[in-house]
Parts: sequence; C-alpha cells; structure tokens
Amino acid sequence: MNYKKAIGGSVAAIITLVISQISAQLLASAFVLLKVPAGICNIIAGILYIGITFMLLKILVEKMFQLKLSDFGIPRFFIKGKWFLTALLLPIVIKGCYLLFIPGEYVSSEMNKEQVFQTLSAGIFFTGIAAGFVEEMVFRGIILHFIEKAWNRNVAIIVPSVLFGFVHILGMDFSVLNCLLVILAGTMVGIMFSMIAIESNSVWNSGIVHAIWNIVIIGGGLSVGEKADAASIMTYVLNTKSFAITGGAFGMESSVIALTGYLIVTMIAFLMMRKAHEKTDHE
Repeated sequence: MNYKKAIGGSVAAIITLVISQISAQLLASAFVLLKVPAGICNIIAGILYIGITFMLLKILVEKMFQLKLSDFGIPRFFIKGKWFLTALLLPIVIKGCYLLFIPGEYVSSEMNKEQVFQTLSAGIFFTGIAAGFVEEMVFRGIILHFIEKAWNRNVAIIVPSVLFGFVHILGMDFSVLNCLLVILAGTMVGIMFSMIAIESNSVWNSGIVHAIWNIVIIGGGLSVGEKADAASIMTYVLNTKSFAITGGAFGMESSVIALTGYLIVTMIAFLMMRKAHEKTDHE
C-alpha cells in the first residue's frame, strides 16, 4: 500500500470517529425529548457510538479499500483471559497506590440518586466502554495497520501513539510543561495499547484494557486529584502538590505511578511477543 492511501485511510478513520460520536450523541438526545431518563440516554449513546463506528469503519475498509476488517486487527469479538485480568489489575493497582500510600481525604459531591445514575451510566457506557473500544478500533485498528502496510510496524506503533498523545491536549488550556507531560503519557499508553493489540492480533483485547481503565480512573465513581471533582460521586483529594504524583493539570493518568504501570504492561506484552516468536522459530 502506498503512503497516500495509508494517510488518506487514517484521516478517514479519525473523521469517522468524530462523525460517530456526534451522531450517537444527537440520536441519544432525541430520546430525551421523549422523556427517557438521561441515564438511559447515556447507555443508548454508548451503544450507538460503538455500532455507528463499527459500521462506518466496515464500509471504509471493505468498500473503499477492498480489504477485510480482520486485516486491521478487528476480527470476530473475543477477549483473552490474560488481557481481561490485566484490564482489571492495571487501574485497580494504580488507584490503590494512591488510596493506600498517598495522604488525602475523601470528599463527596453529595449527588442524589438520579445524578449518581447519570454519572455512572455515562462513565461506564460512554466514556468507558464505548470510547475505549471505539478509540482502539480507530487508532490500534485502522490507523496502526494502514501505517504498517505503508511503512513498517515500528512506525505503526510510534506514530499513532504520538498522535493519540496530541489528541489529549486539544482544547486544553495547559502550560507547555503540562502539554509535554500529557503527550508523553498519551504516547506511552498508546504504545501499551498497540503492543496488546499486536500481541493478541485483536483490538478487542486492547479495547477491554482501555475501557476498564476509563471506567475505573475517569468514570465518575471515585476520582483522585488535587481538588474535589464535582463531576464525580466521590473524590480522594490528595494532600500532596508533587507534580510527579499528581500528574499535573491532566491528573493521575500522567503521573509517575501511572507511567510505571504503562511501562510494566508494555514490557509484559513485548516479552509475550518475543516468546511466541522464539517458539515459532523452534518449530
């Protein structure tokens, strides 16, 4: 595949993500007019987000490029047990480090039952499951494989990961230092997701790690930060102002603790890939 097609396909995938997200939110908003509870609308939006994205990516790959989704790491849905376990352990251990070892205090947002349901439904189904799997289909599925076909695997891992990092500073009023930290964290987590997707040959495995991370870390249940988060049910407010611990303006996802977690999982995926390669060579 030539580089023009690869770049064109990658740009089309990002446009697909934007169109899908806007469409899902608009369609879900229509249910609000029908007096459907906002919490249920959040669930509907999440389902639509995944469904619309998958459908449009299928059209993009199969109709425009005459290829199969399985060629882009999007096979039939299946999640390996080892990556499901990783998906649970990574955010729980990292958040646990804060709750157990970093001084702080719990502050409640004092939400009522309806607000709690709205917060959790959005955090679990849209920000968590939908955003996690959609971003993996686009970045570690379509873009990674387009770039790999045009250049090589190393470029395919690095470029989408750096792009993934830059996406997280768009629209943010961060200082230069905070921007650099977010790009570093985004690149590292992007590489981690890429390694998982490549090792398993499926975005569904990187997707489950991404989705559960989003649910536990930014899903609105219990947040961790320098100040109380009104959008979360409860916040563990840190008593430290250490940039390395707090993660700066972006929060704990760009902290040293989180970066260490990304690095460990990346190394595990790398060692799994090397072991599988050595086994193949001996056969």
